Amino acid sequence: MSSTGSGYDYSCSTFSPDGKIFQVEYALKAVENSGTAIGLKCLDGVVVAVGKPQGSKMLVPGSNRSVFGVDVHAGIAITGYGADGRQIVNRAREEANSYKETFGHHIIPSVLTNRLALYMHYFTIYGSLRPFGATALLAAYDNDMKSAELYMVEPSGAACRYLGCAAGKGANAAKTELEKVLNKYGTLGITCLQAVTELARILQVIRDETREKPLELEMGWVCEASNWQYSLVSKDLVLAADTAALAAVAGQTTQPVTDVAGAVEEKTMDVAI
Repeated sequence: MSSTGSGYDYSCSTFSPDGKIFQVEYALKAVENSGTAIGLKCLDGVVVAVGKPQGSKMLVPGSNRSVFGVDVHAGIAITGYGADGRQIVNRAREEANSYKETFGHHIIPSVLTNRLALYMHYFTIYGSLRPFGATALLAAYDNDMKSAELYMVEPSGAACRYLGCAAGKGANAAKTELEKVLNKYGTLGITCLQAVTELARILQVIRDETREKPLELEMGWVCEASNWQYSLVSKDLVLAADTAALAAVAGQTTQPVTDVAGAVEEKTMDVAI
C-alpha cells in the first residue's frame, strides 16, 4: 500500500506512513470547497462573516443560514457541510446551557472552544465515525476579562485564538487580505463598523466572478454597540457594505458606512434551515 491514501483512508483511526489521517484531510477539503468564513478581532468587539454562493435564483434569501447564536454572549459562523455545521452549533448550545446550569454564569469563550474542539476531535479517533466536514468560527465576550475573543475550531479538533482568521474557499487569499487590513489600521485598530465593510470587500475581492455565482453575505458580531451581546448585523448594514464592496471591486467610490444606529439586528437562537 502506498502513502497516497490507498488503504489508509478507509478509517480515521489509521495513520499513513507519512503520519497523515486522510479522513481528516478529506474533511478539510470539504471545507475548502464550501463558502468562505472570515472573522476579525476589532477595537470594540469581534465580527464574523460568511459568503455563501447563491445556488439558485429561486432560493429564499436568508435560508440555510451559516451564522448562529449560541448564547447571549456568543455566536458561531460555519463553513463546510451545513448539516454538520448545525450539529456543531447544537453541541455548542448544549455546552453553554450545561455550564450555565452548573456554575450559574455564562460559559467562558475559551472553555466553550475547548469543549467544542474535544467534541470534534472525538470524531477523528474511532473507525465507526467520520470527522465533521465543517469549520467553526466562534465570536464571544469574556465578562471576566472584559474582552471579545475570536476562535476557530477545525475538523481535526485543532482550536486557536486569532486576531483574524478565515476558512473555506479562498481562505489563503482572505488571510492575506486580513493581514493588509490589520496593517492598514495599525496601532489605532479597526472598529466593528469598519470591519463590516472590510469583510464584505474581502469576500467580494477573493471571488472569481467568471466562475463563481453571486454571494449572499451573512454577518454577526459581539461588540460595544450590541452591549457585548451576540447579534446578527442588520440586513440594511450588510447590504450597504456589500454594495460598497461591489463598487470597490469595480473601481468605483461610494460613501463609507458610518452610522451604527440600527445596525444591531434582533438576536436569534433558532437553527433556520
